[in-house]
Amino acid sequence: MIYLDSAATSLLKPPAVGEAMLRALRCSASPGRGGHAAAMRAAETAFACRQEAAALFYMEDPEQVVFTMNATHGLNIAIADTVTPGMTVLVSGYEHNAVMRPLYALGAKIVEAPTPLFDAKAALAFFREHIPQAGAVICTHVSNAFGFVLPVEEIAALCRREGVPFILDAAQSAGALDIDFSALGAAFAAMPGHKGLLGPQGTGLLLCRDVPRPLLYGGTGSRSAERDMPPFLPDRLEAGTQNLCGIAGLLEGLRFVRKKGTARLRQREDALLRRLIRHLKTVERLHVYAGENQSGAVSVTADRADCESLAARLGERGVAVRAGLHCAPAAHRTAGTFDTGTVRFSVSPFNTDREIDAAAEIVKNILKNW
Repeated sequence: MIYLDSAATSLLKPPAVGEAMLRALRCSASPGRGGHAAAMRAAETAFACRQEAAALFYMEDPEQVVFTMNATHGLNIAIADTVTPGMTVLVSGYEHNAVMRPLYALGAKIVEAPTPLFDAKAALAFFREHIPQAGAVICTHVSNAFGFVLPVEEIAALCRREGVPFILDAAQSAGALDIDFSALGAAFAAMPGHKGLLGPQGTGLLLCRDVPRPLLYGGTGSRSAERDMPPFLPDRLEAGTQNLCGIAGLLEGLRFVRKKGTARLRQREDALLRRLIRHLKTVERLHVYAGENQSGAVSVTADRADCESLAARLGERGVAVRAGLHCAPAAHRTAGTFDTGTVRFSVSPFNTDREIDAAAEIVKNILKNW
């Protein structure tokens, strides 16, 4: 199989990830739930994972790194702490439902930036105009549907100047693009463990500037006599037994990313993506959504083939992609593909040039005989 669906999850991972998960399953218990050897091994693994994440994202305090189930979980915590009913919240035109649905549920007044695809200057101009009237700003770093890299550093700087809380959705950028959380000044940054950080599903990280309100309440292994959640991180946000096997795997994914370096990993992904785009642009009746500010993913539509059917045929021939709206209808409305959806190809640093060439040839042959 040629796996080109890494924007959904990183199927291709360093071998150490699975090995660490098996070791944790066999040898570790729950962190903070005892002083015996198995519990202490678990606590050491969890803290080491926080340390790796803090180092990768330029944070001084590892305890500001909170474990979540995924980016959606982290975004719900961040949004629930920041947004109140009726608040004006400014978002990009490329947000995922992990941002939009919590905002709708809270009754926020959502203002979308309806800026053209791959036009970072237009996006920045829209945010510059509207941030002073916003109660909060939420922005994806990279569109999961199109790979559009938004100017989040500049948007965050505008938020700092106006004193407006900023939440970063780093679902598609963590592990692939450099993120300096301290310099960004964001209130939160949410990310999954199973994409660019190369960990397993069921893991995620929420980077916190301050101590927010909990979303879940329950046991933490600390301050057990108190009725409220502990007032300090990470315990305040980590109710219940943690996914230690997943955390052990995520630790190895983080170590791999730090060792290789995000710049090197992005260089490799960019080379693969540009190679794929060059090939796809030679295919007749295929529309390729590509631009300068792009990372990790490219979407296409075909004149005579609906997206779901094209993706199914690719799957039958061993090419794994994703079709549809990609849980991001806002992005497709902004890009003008809401009625059709797109077929998305997303690369990994573990893909090869040969796989890219073969996938593009399969696309060409399918559409030639459609």
